[in-house]
Amino acid sequence: MNAIPCLTIEDVATLDGVLADFLTKAEADLTVVIDRGGNVISQYGDMTVMDVTIIAALAAGSFAATKELARRIGEVEFNALYHQGNGNHIFMNSVDEDNIMITVFGRRTTVGLVRFYSAGTAQAVSTLLKGVSRNGHGFEFDPSDVMSSPVFADQ
Repeated sequence: MNAIPCLTIEDVATLDGVLADFLTKAEADLTVVIDRGGNVISQYGDMTVMDVTIIAALAAGSFAATKELARRIGEVEFNALYHQGNGNHIFMNSVDEDNIMITVFGRRTTVGLVRFYSAGTAQAVSTLLKGVSRNGHGFEFDPSDVMSSPVFADQ
C-alpha cells in the first residue's frame, strides 16, 4: 500500500451510505473495510459483534496466507474467503489490490446473499477509495525519510 487514505467528512458519509445499504440488502450484522496491512479504514454495523481491530489484523494475515496457497496451485490469489461458525460467519472479499472487506453475519441470512451483494459493494468502495487517492488525499510514506538520529537534539 502506497498511501494511507485520508477520508474527508464527505468521503466517510458516502462510504457509510454504501456500507449501510450493503448491510440492509445482505441482512448482515457488520462490515469492515481494511487495507492489506490490517488497518481499519471504515466500519459499519453492530460493533459489539467483535473486536474490529483484532479481526482486521487476523483477516489481513488470513488473506496473506491464502495468497500463498493460491500461488501454489497456480492462482494469483483467492479473492474471497468464507469461515462458517455455529452461529456467526465471516465472509471476506478483495475490494482491490490494496483493500479487503470483512462481513460478519448470522443465521438470518445466507453466504450466497452476502457474496452477491458484496461484489457490487466492493466495486463502489474501490471506486471511492481510488477517488480519494486521485484527489491527492492521504499521506505518502517514504522509508528514506526515516532517520536514526534524534529529531530534537539539544545542541
